[in-house]
Amino acid sequence: MTRGSVLLVDDEPNILTTVRICLENAGFEVESYLNPLQAREAMVHRIFDLAFFDLKMQPLSGIELLKEARRVTPSTTVVLMTAHGSVDSAVEAIKEGAYDYIQKPFEFSSLQHFAEKTFEHHELSREVRRLREALKDREGAEELVTQNERMKGVIDLAKQIAPGSISVLIEGESGTGKELLARLIHRYSGRADRPFVAVNCGALAETLLESELFGHVRGSFTGALRDREGRFEVADSGTLFLDEIGEIPPPIQVKLLRVLQSREFERVGESVPRKVDVRVVAATNRDLEAAVQSSAFREDLFYRLNAVRLKLPPLRDRPEDIPLLVQHILNRHENAGEVTPEALRALTGYAWRGNVRELENIMERALLLSGGEPIRMQHLPEEFQSLTEASRTLSLEEVEQQHIIRVLRLAPDLESAAEILGIDPATLWRKRKKYGL
Repeated sequence: MTRGSVLLVDDEPNILTTVRICLENAGFEVESYLNPLQAREAMVHRIFDLAFFDLKMQPLSGIELLKEARRVTPSTTVVLMTAHGSVDSAVEAIKEGAYDYIQKPFEFSSLQHFAEKTFEHHELSREVRRLREALKDREGAEELVTQNERMKGVIDLAKQIAPGSISVLIEGESGTGKELLARLIHRYSGRADRPFVAVNCGALAETLLESELFGHVRGSFTGALRDREGRFEVADSGTLFLDEIGEIPPPIQVKLLRVLQSREFERVGESVPRKVDVRVVAATNRDLEAAVQSSAFREDLFYRLNAVRLKLPPLRDRPEDIPLLVQHILNRHENAGEVTPEALRALTGYAWRGNVRELENIMERALLLSGGEPIRMQHLPEEFQSLTEASRTLSLEEVEQQHIIRVLRLAPDLESAAEILGIDPATLWRKRKKYGL
């Protein structure tokens, strides 16, 4: 069984062969190079677990190759091999990001033991990164709470397509839970132990967005004082969530299309292509098809992103979820009081243009004002004070929908509900489907 992958570089053929045999006998998969320039090219196309670089090489020294490794594949654990008398340079290499150094000449067993210990450190570091990302996901993610059949269908479909790597486009109004659905897809995928990285594409100017997505090299623009990884690199082997994808300007749309097609990109200010393995989940509250028709969004990019489309219904179309969501929010707070029936009726009858996010904000405000006592009408904003089912102006469809919801709650079965409503079961089935009940 292969223990891990190793990039080995030494411009002395005998040493290169000896070290390669030693590491292979210890169970490592070794890719070796006499020329450091070839090794630099290899790092662009493959991520290695460990790297052993000779300190004194031409035309690139071990420290120069180390710097390149830190730039191209920062997760690789690098060790410098140095001859006696070059220890000061090796210590300097550690300051540049090398894990350790080993002095030549070395015994066969000593090198194997050293490599094994280095690999244990590498695996431990990787596990720490994985756990940090998992903890971040768990702390930042809430459950998608629903009893609405339409919403349940969206969640079920998301779970079905999660194990693959196909791109996903999530549509829905602001506050409907698009990022929560993206995190659910990530958690149910084979990438769950890898990073989930979110980018709000509408919050950044074009130049900043390009750097945010693809990274940049030092000096590529004013203020670029050092090399910087882009979000694609950070999300490598994981999931990249691109929120407000419809706000991406045309020049960056072209670069994004290239990544989706070839899994390859370049940092701002350099021409070195970098390979990346990222699943893209995009989200929008805009009509992207209309944007395609008006040439504001590339048609080829739209179809690349739209391999699977998931549409989240607005909260006003699933009023039966409001009491459930209210209780879910209350459960997150210790010593939170209940909501009075009058206040719950007002919450259920509200239009919720800001969807679940607006509901959370209103509830947080009410919890603060109620001070642990039951949440009453006076704890809700002014617009709720006169909002009751009797006073609210409803459309004919809304009246019908809410009446059907009430009857379905009261009736013991669908046949009884149809009888109460004065319609046949087939008509009730069609109306339930229409309203997502």
